[in-house]
Amino acid sequence: MSSSKVSATKLYSLRHITENLGRVFLAQGIRDAGSLAQWDLDSPFSTHEIAQPSDLAPLIDHTGLAADLTSKDILLLSDDAKSHQLKSLCVNSSWIALAKESLENSKVLLVSVIGFPLGAHPLSIKLEELRTAFQDGADEADWVLSIGLLREGDYRAIYDEIHAAVLASSGRTLKCILETSLLKDEEKIAATALARLAGASFVKTSTGFGGSGATTEDVALMRQIAGENMGVKASGGIRSYEQACAMIRAGANRLGTSSSLKILDPMTQSTTGVY
Repeated sequence: MSSSKVSATKLYSLRHITENLGRVFLAQGIRDAGSLAQWDLDSPFSTHEIAQPSDLAPLIDHTGLAADLTSKDILLLSDDAKSHQLKSLCVNSSWIALAKESLENSKVLLVSVIGFPLGAHPLSIKLEELRTAFQDGADEADWVLSIGLLREGDYRAIYDEIHAAVLASSGRTLKCILETSLLKDEEKIAATALARLAGASFVKTSTGFGGSGATTEDVALMRQIAGENMGVKASGGIRSYEQACAMIRAGANRLGTSSSLKILDPMTQSTTGVY
């Protein structure tokens, strides 16, 4: 394992921003927000050693979220995930039952996106979609935050949303999608801190449908706030082995991509043709 550490200049900026956010969180009634002042933002984090493309397979959420995918496509994506021993298959919630059946007797996890891709549904609708996805067989969920409320600075609403999703997940892995391309650095820091305070398992950069996708700068920023014990998933626009490795070095420990096979072997073609 290797490790990375934030620069002194960046550390000073992060501490200043998190201290200010802690005061805002407390003013909005968010419990445990005072703990932000004690977070060790200077702690180096471990990164996975990637020596060859196959080392990435256990870190990849193989993703099929396009609106025009058919049941045949979902089954082919499932076959891809199984044959390459990828971490998971990530699909829209309406395909969970079919994908679960197809993945039976494999070690591939099944991930459902929730409130995808805008995150703008009422909380009650998102929670119902989450519960249904788990009932249909999802192992994990990638939840799109209410981006408009985050940008308004309604941090209590964001905290309550994540906390409700964590409770409804009943111990299963919940990843919070921030849609980083739409956010300023302070908003990315706030969202990551709120996800950590509310007990989310991961923060995730992007849906892949909201403009530009993951950047190494955003991944590194999210990792420093997430700390060692919360996951960071890089997703959106990752289409090559070199890009994937860069995201891991920056601090990601999960990758979301529809270009999984291309990353693992540039000469391999996806059975769906979706990249």
